[in-house]
Amino acid sequence: MVDISLTNSRSHRKERFAPIDPARVRMYLCGPTVYDRAHLGNARPVVVFDVLYRLLRHVYGEGSVTYVRNFTDVDDKINARAAEAGRSIHDITDETIAWYHEDMDALGNLRPDFEPRATEYIAQMIAMIETLITRGNAYVASGHVLFDVRSYPAYGALSGRSVDDMIAGARVEVAPFKRDPMDFVLWKPSDAETPGWESPWGRGRPGWHIECSAMSEALLGPDFDIHAGGLDLLFPHHENEVAQSCCANPDHGFANFWLHNEMLLVDGKKMSKSLGNFFTVRDLLDAGVPGEVIRYVMLMTHYRKPMDWTAEKAREALDTLRSWAQVNSVFDASDVDPRVLGAVADDLNSPLALHYLHDLFVRDHYRALSASAALIGIDLKSISKASWASYFEIQGTNPETKPVVGDFVPLVSMGGWGVIDDKYSSVATSVATEWLRLRHEKRYSEADALKAKAAELGLQLRARKSALGSGAFVLLGDAGRVAELEGLIA
Repeated sequence: MVDISLTNSRSHRKERFAPIDPARVRMYLCGPTVYDRAHLGNARPVVVFDVLYRLLRHVYGEGSVTYVRNFTDVDDKINARAAEAGRSIHDITDETIAWYHEDMDALGNLRPDFEPRATEYIAQMIAMIETLITRGNAYVASGHVLFDVRSYPAYGALSGRSVDDMIAGARVEVAPFKRDPMDFVLWKPSDAETPGWESPWGRGRPGWHIECSAMSEALLGPDFDIHAGGLDLLFPHHENEVAQSCCANPDHGFANFWLHNEMLLVDGKKMSKSLGNFFTVRDLLDAGVPGEVIRYVMLMTHYRKPMDWTAEKAREALDTLRSWAQVNSVFDASDVDPRVLGAVADDLNSPLALHYLHDLFVRDHYRALSASAALIGIDLKSISKASWASYFEIQGTNPETKPVVGDFVPLVSMGGWGVIDDKYSSVATSVATEWLRLRHEKRYSEADALKAKAAELGLQLRARKSALGSGAFVLLGDAGRVAELEGLIA
């Protein structure tokens, strides 16, 4: 049996993983709130913990692992999106879940064994809340039910801070009916226009945190092996899950291992719409970036370190995968290379696993390469050579554009997958140059408007500094919209 070691957020150290029951290994991952497309940051935990799922299946057997990832389909953001679009909440959530499946499948992720929707487990949530009230861990106030944080002395153990420190440093919802500022909502009232369910405390809907506790208990039991998610969920979401689950089941410990992946950056900065570096998975897929490339880039960084998405890494990933795809005529069954397996088993060390895959390729162990790559979700059999056209980048000044002022040089570089004709390249360069000119002249509102219109037409503009002057990186999209792009600078 392969020894698996994982960094447990609860102990802040790497521990040997031993499942409660090797015949029924259980893991839970906090899933998305389904009101919009998944961005790159949303995709990282899915990729990371898909690797863990594959590892557990490899070690314990496919039929011995149960993987649950939920959908939050009752939330105020969903309500607002439905009202804005004039559509039903059910239509919004169904559509968004279909998008999510499509995008995560494109990155090579396996579907979990269970994907519960919060709205399917309202009865279990109400039952758990009733138990918490009976045990003195929750109270009813002004139509709300709140968890009494002070009733659970171990509160803060997961995130490693005291309640008083959290009150001083955290943003908490202040409400006159709370006994303590840190108390959190388990159930809240709904008006006539808001989705709601009948309960002992009136018509209402669940708070966010109770969802995962109820669904994980229903599908995995009061004790299970692994609970995972992004580091941004460590507090308050996961801390609150521990409190309410352990209080509802005081003879059980909830999850034995807590795993958290670090945040995602784009070009060294936190992803933000205001910075112009915000991308959904669909943005990249529609721009022609293969899902295998997105997955590979994410695996180039250890999950406990911030991951930086850059065009350079995407090019490197494409070149590597294209090389590996050349050997796809040899796919006989083979054992996974022990070095690759050892790297993944050592706290999901995917960068080291990729290093060993490179070595396998160089030494012509193609069969081991195919089986070993599959362990981290890279299926060489699925890579179609026809869909892997050359990545290109053109860098230089627009030949028809002279420096605008003094030493200002509108340097434009472009990237994309597939064959892009000269007409599209020329128009894209002109749009980028005009955007840079407006920025140089500090006409920022006009520049922002041009950037937004270009994005609607599939042309993503990003600012880039260069030793030669100010510049832009252009991520090319739909070449069929050249005429519309020309209209932006006519």
